[in-house]
Amino acid sequence: MAYRSKRYRALTGKVKDTALMALPEAVKILKGFNTTKFNQTVEVSTHLGIDPRQSDQNVRGSVALPHGIGKDVRVAVFAQGDNAEKARAAGADIVGADDLAQQIKGGTMDFDVALATPDMMGVVGPLGRVLGPRGLMPSPRSGTVTTDIASAVREFKAGKIEFRNDKGGNVAVPVGKINFSEDQLVENIVAFLAYLRTIKPATSKGTYIQTVTISATMSPGIRVSA
Repeated sequence: MAYRSKRYRALTGKVKDTALMALPEAVKILKGFNTTKFNQTVEVSTHLGIDPRQSDQNVRGSVALPHGIGKDVRVAVFAQGDNAEKARAAGADIVGADDLAQQIKGGTMDFDVALATPDMMGVVGPLGRVLGPRGLMPSPRSGTVTTDIASAVREFKAGKIEFRNDKGGNVAVPVGKINFSEDQLVENIVAFLAYLRTIKPATSKGTYIQTVTISATMSPGIRVSA
C-alpha cells in the first residue's frame, strides 16, 4: 500500500463517510484542504460506462474552460508557410514541420499540446508511436488538427483542455488551481461535464457518467453527484 502522510490521512477522515455531494459543497470542502504552500492543481476524474476495447466507444475531445486552468500552456504547431506565420502570431511556442518532427524523434518534447494543419499529417503521422502514448498526438476528433490554426492556438493557450479515456474507461482532466474561487472551479467543472455528455458514444448503453470525483494534487478525492 502506498504511504500516506499524516496530513493526507487526516483529510481523508473528513470525507470517507460522506455520501455523494453536490458540486458546490464538494468544491468548498476541497478548497478547505489547501494547507500546503504551493498552488495545487484541481482535477476531475470520471468513470464512464463505455467499453474501451470497442473503438466506437472510445471518448476523445477538447473543451475550452471558462476560466482556463491556471497554467502557462506551451503549444507546438506543425505548420508551414502562411499557417506557420499565423500560428506564431497567435502565440504558439514552437512552430515547425520536418524540423519539429526530427526534434521530437530525438526526444525533445517541450510542450503541453501539439496542433497541426491537415496538410501536415504526412509529417505528423509517423510520430504516433512517440506522441500517442503521451496523449499529444494531433487528432481532428480533439480539435488539434484544424484549418483554423490561429484560433486553435489562442484557445489552447487560454486553457482549452484535450482529453481521452484510458484503458479502464476513465477520463481525468485538470480544471484549475486550488487558488481559484469556488465559483470559478464549479463553472469549469460544469463546463467539462456538460461537454463530456455531448460526446457520449451512440453504442454506449446504460449510465454514461458513472462516477465523478474531484481532488487536488495532495488531497483525497471527493465523490460528487454527476
